[in-house]
Amino acid sequence: MDHHVEGHRVDQPNWYRQGDCRLEDFIALLETNEAHKPRYAADIVQRIPVYECRDLQRVLISPGERPRLLAEWANVLQDGAGVFVLKHAFTNTQCVDDATVVFESIIEAEKRLGARADHFAKAGANDRIWNAQEKLCLSAPATFIEYFSNPMLSAAAEAWLGPFFQVTSQVNAVRPGAEAQQAHRDYHLGFQSAEVAASFPPHVHRMSAFLTLQGAVAHSDMPVESGPTKLLPYSQQYAEGYVAWQREDFRTYFEAHFVQLPLEKGDAVFFSPALFHAAGANRTGHVQRIANLLQISSVYGRAMEVVDRTRMSETVYPVLRSRLQAGRITDCEVQSVIASCAEAYAFPTNLDRDPPVEGMAPESQGQLMFRALREDWTPVDFSSALKAHACRRRTCQAVP
Repeated sequence: MDHHVEGHRVDQPNWYRQGDCRLEDFIALLETNEAHKPRYAADIVQRIPVYECRDLQRVLISPGERPRLLAEWANVLQDGAGVFVLKHAFTNTQCVDDATVVFESIIEAEKRLGARADHFAKAGANDRIWNAQEKLCLSAPATFIEYFSNPMLSAAAEAWLGPFFQVTSQVNAVRPGAEAQQAHRDYHLGFQSAEVAASFPPHVHRMSAFLTLQGAVAHSDMPVESGPTKLLPYSQQYAEGYVAWQREDFRTYFEAHFVQLPLEKGDAVFFSPALFHAAGANRTGHVQRIANLLQISSVYGRAMEVVDRTRMSETVYPVLRSRLQAGRITDCEVQSVIASCAEAYAFPTNLDRDPPVEGMAPESQGQLMFRALREDWTPVDFSSALKAHACRRRTCQAVP
């Protein structure tokens, strides 16, 4: 029983399939876009708009100009380069330094608990803090207030997501000698395999990028040789990108054409999650590159009602298993039941307890239920696994 795409046809006309992606179309799209300096940008560097935040303080408090600036940023993310840099987003970097001290203490405390899993790097290769947002808040609320009272961060989020949004963050400290990531797209569809992404209709591919804003605040100076994010401007415009980014020819092109911008401590960069990007290799012998990776989500991807899906799944499982054993229900019908009962998505979760050990996402509740049926677990075994799964997803109560 395939727990991803059975019951969903991926051969519909115009659906995005990896084999249909043409590198020449991708290249033509990138080359036909000309970089024009937006109205409020201070400069264009390697086709990326760069804004000087010391010049934007007045704009952000102007009722007439603020909407124009936010509209400009949204246009850059959707129809422009797909990325912009905010120089001196923190004009006073004291709160950045204060937050770094807190983050380093958390890293040391978590190291004593063992190596931490990462999305791409081997566990323990670098230092990553999952749920740095909550941990900073609970450890140092005054520092948290100083840091997130920054109006540039909230304005960037509002430009893409509107006035209601949710901020999460993960701190990444990349050591000298660390290898680069491979080119990829990000949350949501970017966390799926090409096969799973292909099972979603084209309008969902378009929608995915509008649900999240990716960002990063530099907590250290980042010369190019330290490996700031590799970016491919305008690549977010390629509609088939969520199935194309894992193709070797697209990754090879990325490696030949990406750009990198050096950052100073207190600078910020924001980009569409659909932009092809990758963390760079740290080729220095002494610079530890530290960034607070912001993942800011729309509040609208939510159900209307609170549903206890763990209890529902536990109740349905023995009946479903019995019918499957008796041949009274098809695989397609089983999938329909699970889709209506179990939680189909791995996120949000507690990534300290439920890390993406074998891929980019942990196992969802629905996938667990499929696996239990495929392996014919007893209701008691499934109930135990279900409760353990739910426990891993609960939020932390305290910082280690």
